[in-house]
Amino acid sequence: MNIHEYQAKALLRSFGMPVPDGRVATSAEDAVSAARELAAPLTVVKAQIHAGGRGAGHFAGAGDDRGGVRLARTAEEVGHAARAMLERTLVTKQTGPQGRIVRKVYIESGCDIARELYLSLLVDRANGRIAVVASSEGGMEIEEVAAAHPERILKAVIDPALGLCDYQSRDLAVKLDLTGRSIRAFQNVVRAAYDAFCGLDAAIVEINPLIVTGSGDLLALDAKMSFDDSALYRHPHLAELRDEDEEDPREREAARHGLAYVGLDGSIGCMVNGAGLAMATMDIIKMEGESPANFLDVGGGATTERVAAAFRILMSDRNVRGILVNIFGGIMRCDVIAEAIIAASRDTGLNVPLVVRLAGTNVERGRALLAESGLTIIPADDLGDAARKIVAAVRTAGAA
Repeated sequence: MNIHEYQAKALLRSFGMPVPDGRVATSAEDAVSAARELAAPLTVVKAQIHAGGRGAGHFAGAGDDRGGVRLARTAEEVGHAARAMLERTLVTKQTGPQGRIVRKVYIESGCDIARELYLSLLVDRANGRIAVVASSEGGMEIEEVAAAHPERILKAVIDPALGLCDYQSRDLAVKLDLTGRSIRAFQNVVRAAYDAFCGLDAAIVEINPLIVTGSGDLLALDAKMSFDDSALYRHPHLAELRDEDEEDPREREAARHGLAYVGLDGSIGCMVNGAGLAMATMDIIKMEGESPANFLDVGGGATTERVAAAFRILMSDRNVRGILVNIFGGIMRCDVIAEAIIAASRDTGLNVPLVVRLAGTNVERGRALLAESGLTIIPADDLGDAARKIVAAVRTAGAA
């Protein structure tokens, strides 16, 4: 689960993270009131969407290329900036061309910026441990820094038995060329981020940029946090921070039915059981020259209702021009899956090519049910056969 910048800063502040003073607003009038409360000589107005690159983005059809982060020196200027952002679609590199509608803005006091650093905590999958990642290249996309200047990416891996040690953050501070009071300030920032990461079951805590002020203090100028969905039951106050307006409606519907779904940009909808099989299915579709429209895992105990829900979600994507069902029946019986596919196809009025590959328990009975259904369902013998058939069917339908 992702949250907004203003929410992340509020959480991090509760763990001792230094952040600039700010207020969230949902209207230009609220933004003006917030600016007057802050009474800062320089104010920053930030669009709140679940995507990075806001400052370099642009508003669709607005005739205004100043992006989603703007400076203002008066309350009136804050109101103008908020009005130019709210209820408009902000397009960034991370949103894709469709963009995201800005429903909230964050009004924040300006800061005296001497340097910009990068800091994040995440799970290092290679080591199976939490890692602190830091860089002197704050404000930039960390992927770009890693590609162009990998030597500027610093990392400290945390031993779970010892936890974060002071020497680790102190060593990073020295390598970042921090001196004097800034070293102690950096240690405090890393400690706050680590405590928040562990205490809230976070998947990532990212501060970019982490600024050094003229006086040597450190402030989290921007913050991103996401959380392990499986641990949200331990943090009901975090679940309340979910903003469904920022989520793909198909993913919300999938979660409601216990389905794992991620929308992609291709033309072939995939319905598979098991994450590994889903990845293999997407890969082989790509190898055959087309692209998957989604990752959809129905899990090991799919029911007719769940399969029907999966079909509805796939069909709600206007880019889907064909569907590939790839099921290995271990816990799940192939005849039950076949019955669910037949019922879902009829209920949803399926009007695109459908290829089904079944393997495992009661596979012969499942194939027989599909053949006897009277529906135009294309059977496949194996994964390669299934991929070739769905790609051919999609291309044939597109040429018709």
